[in-house]
Amino acid sequence: MPLHVPPAPAPALRSVLTALGSPTAVREARTPSLRTAQGDATPELPLPLHVLDHISPEGVATTRLAGWRFLIRCGDRAVAAAETRLTPDGWAFSHFFEGPYIASTELALRQAESTTTQPYQARLLSVPGLYMLTLWLHGDSASDGTSGVPDPADLLVPLAPAPPGIAAHRPHRVAELLPVLTLRVSPAPPPLLGSPA
Repeated sequence: MPLHVPPAPAPALRSVLTALGSPTAVREARTPSLRTAQGDATPELPLPLHVLDHISPEGVATTRLAGWRFLIRCGDRAVAAAETRLTPDGWAFSHFFEGPYIASTELALRQAESTTTQPYQARLLSVPGLYMLTLWLHGDSASDGTSGVPDPADLLVPLAPAPPGIAAHRPHRVAELLPVLTLRVSPAPPPLLGSPA
């Protein structure tokens, strides 16, 4: 089943192409693999990046679109990623980066493409309170990717490295994983104090 990857806003793509064409932007990036890459670097697989801001006690998630993330391919593999963000003047390049989430994103997309039986839209969902990033397989594949909240039937695939106790690259229904995340990101209750002497 092909995953639907929503098209990124044209200004977001242009900003990444401009940054890739700028020797200064590439040279100053903290991405050794991008600086030393041989051949042309091309942005691919733009994914809307949403941030999980809040989970209510009832288990309702509040998310917001934080930007678009592009995998930067050189030859036959992704060597880095580029992120854009929305500014008052429109979409702008934010930064290049590399690390384990690059290969993990590619792997999760390949696995989802080969194992899912219904159409999904590919997105990323960041859970800052757990330092966690997931591939969010959203059931509304016709959406533009910029809005919406995780539906209980949507799938979340934690990317490696995942927090302890959460298996990376294993798809979870939102209805199953959200309660686990709720417990983990909720503040701990204050410790019980002993009775006064």
